[in-house]
Amino acid sequence: MGKAKSPRRVGDNEALAVGTTIRGSAQKLGLVAALIRGKKAEEAMNILAFSKKGMAVDARKVLASAIANAENNHNLDVDALVVAEASVGKAITMKRFMTRARGRSSRILKPFSRLRIVVREQEEA
Repeated sequence: MGKAKSPRRVGDNEALAVGTTIRGSAQKLGLVAALIRGKKAEEAMNILAFSKKGMAVDARKVLASAIANAENNHNLDVDALVVAEASVGKAITMKRFMTRARGRSSRILKPFSRLRIVVREQEEA
């Protein structure tokens, strides 16, 4: 009985990883995602490893997770993987207050972002 198995969200030759609460704005994470979109997985890992942008550290973890999912869960060839999709969206925003001059306070916004990476096995041409 029980519940039916949910269908796969990506194709048979693809693997997916999602980072749900990455601390930083979606705009900054989008710049990092644009660096790796369409690149080979190994090349994308090197780009993120040597990037000066702070968001590259979290993006590298999500990409490594997508590669591990492809290898262990879907039996895909790691050497033929390509970053097919790297999309960014907003997650929660923490609201904090900070005291200011003359007894006032102001709102501090601490945004979080989501990163969705899909790697695809590409056939050798």
